[in-house]
Amino acid sequence: MVVEDEPTIRRPLVASLREAGYAVDEAACAREARELALTIPFDALMVDVGLPEGPLAGFELVRELREAGSSCPVLFLTARDAVEDRIAGLDAGGDDYLVKPFHLGEVQARLRALVRRGRSEPQSTQVWQDLRLDWNARAVFRDGARVALTAKEFSLLEVLASHPGRIYTRDELIDRVWDGRFDAESNVVDTYVRNLRRKLGDPVVQTVRGLGYRFPDAGPEV
Repeated sequence: MVVEDEPTIRRPLVASLREAGYAVDEAACAREARELALTIPFDALMVDVGLPEGPLAGFELVRELREAGSSCPVLFLTARDAVEDRIAGLDAGGDDYLVKPFHLGEVQARLRALVRRGRSEPQSTQVWQDLRLDWNARAVFRDGARVALTAKEFSLLEVLASHPGRIYTRDELIDRVWDGRFDAESNVVDTYVRNLRRKLGDPVVQTVRGLGYRFPDAGPEV
């Protein structure tokens, strides 16, 4: 989720993240962000320090989320570049601190680092049968040859493969890969699963009838 009240900053940032394959929700104030963060399991938060509720509302928002038990990684985005401000941000529960103006490429690099850090198994590569998934390079190799995946195809595979054996419903996958802009009744998940199976082989995404999809935690089912 991107929490930023200035549209001229928020819109291009959100657009660049979506173009890179991330599912992104937006909030323009601390109140809206708090409600979303306490109900949706985000992989990371980008939070502006100055919000409509006050010049340090971003710090207070993250402090409240930490007190509520949230461990979601947080990247503060702010024009406040004094050392004491950085210290205050980290003390409030932030994991990283980026001063405006920033380069979109650096934002994405820091986001990748935060998401890796937040994984239960933060390995940089994952191997299953003849597939090798390189999380850092956002690349998939089959029998040593790179397979061309779209950003959304990779993001879907990343969610499933990060927790082998866990069953994800269509609603959960839409929330994590396509964000709140997509209707849960859409067949977009099924379409992308077919694409992954066509490119990587049928066993790579298993269907659990009546429940959803999963990445196998062992060999393919016979």
